[in-house]
Amino acid sequence: MNIEAKKQYMQTLRERYLNADKKGKTVILNEYCRNTGQDRKYSIKKFRYKIKLKNPEDRKKKTEIYDNSIKPTLVKLWEIFDYPCGQRLKTLIKDELEKLRNLNEVFCSDIVAEKLKQIGTATIDRKLKHEKEVLMLGRKYVKKNTSTILNLIPVKTAADFDRNKVGFSQVDCVEHNGSSCSGEYVNSLCFVDVCLGWWEAEAVMGKGQTGSLSAIDSIRERLPYLLLGIHPDNQSNFINYHAIVYAEKNGLEFSRSRPYKKNDNCFIEQKNSTHVRKVFGYIRYDTKEEIDIINDLYHGDLRLYKNFFQPVMKLVSKTRIKGRIYRKYDKAKTPFKRLLESGQISKEKSDELIKLYESLNPAESKRNIDKKLLVLYKIYQKKNGLSQVTTGKKLKPSMVSFFMMQPK
Repeated sequence: MNIEAKKQYMQTLRERYLNADKKGKTVILNEYCRNTGQDRKYSIKKFRYKIKLKNPEDRKKKTEIYDNSIKPTLVKLWEIFDYPCGQRLKTLIKDELEKLRNLNEVFCSDIVAEKLKQIGTATIDRKLKHEKEVLMLGRKYVKKNTSTILNLIPVKTAADFDRNKVGFSQVDCVEHNGSSCSGEYVNSLCFVDVCLGWWEAEAVMGKGQTGSLSAIDSIRERLPYLLLGIHPDNQSNFINYHAIVYAEKNGLEFSRSRPYKKNDNCFIEQKNSTHVRKVFGYIRYDTKEEIDIINDLYHGDLRLYKNFFQPVMKLVSKTRIKGRIYRKYDKAKTPFKRLLESGQISKEKSDELIKLYESLNPAESKRNIDKKLLVLYKIYQKKNGLSQVTTGKKLKPSMVSFFMMQPK
């Protein structure tokens, strides 16, 4: 018996039920429950009109607060800030939406802007689910180092870092060698502060010790805080006597990871993926033109965009309950805001950073990054005789990362 039949059967018996005495009502109720299989108490309420028999078509649809009117603006913000998760994007919307509206980068009504400021992280992820699915459509050789010099450098794991002290950085080298390790090619030397998540990088040709130490000097000049220590893995461009002498001369704490334990260098490994590989892909760079463009991004737009407009979440606690690990994170904040709130820089430096932040336009920075990546990829195409893209369409800046990520 379907729902419509049960409803008609109920209407047929209701008049008899309401006019019957107690014994008669019991007989009618028993008959109805036996024939329909419905719950007795629920049936009593229906017979007494406490539950109205409404047609499904008559039901009022629930008013949707965050309707599709907010989606174009939400997607635009998501693209400007390089596709962050809902938790990180919520922080950015609250801090940067009005600034972008004043800069005429985002156009929306006051009503939509107010809704976006109140939207929750789960709603953001739900609204962007289709966009993420569309976006989703679009190990390398490690030289072993068995030198006895390893014994001179203390080992430190991720748990040994003071995560409230600014200045201790993990260091790693990302190779841009495509599918071949032969000859010289560009390497990205990357720094990330354990406390702030502040990221810096420098591109050098090859893995020479001199080039690596020069890159460290260049990065130290750009850092808005004092570098206190460096923590590389076991690559030969850091694990050598020159690096040890350099650290002692400059008063830097020098430690290393355990061999084959990437989690000891977990902070920089995360940034290698999101800040280097996602931007420059896996293709080979080995010319001066290419290294100049990469360093231009590292010294300017990419560095500012990642540190001032890309929030990071820090792990607060991790507990294991019945075989499952539960992680708790703090509120997403940009490295810039974490540095200001740390109170570990001078007032002059803080004012200088705030002035720099107010002069920045994240949408313009994102466009500049895409344009420079397009130039970089065209140089790569010309170098390898790839004048036409496989799609047969004109290459757009937004498409560059996709082609760079393809194995060559």
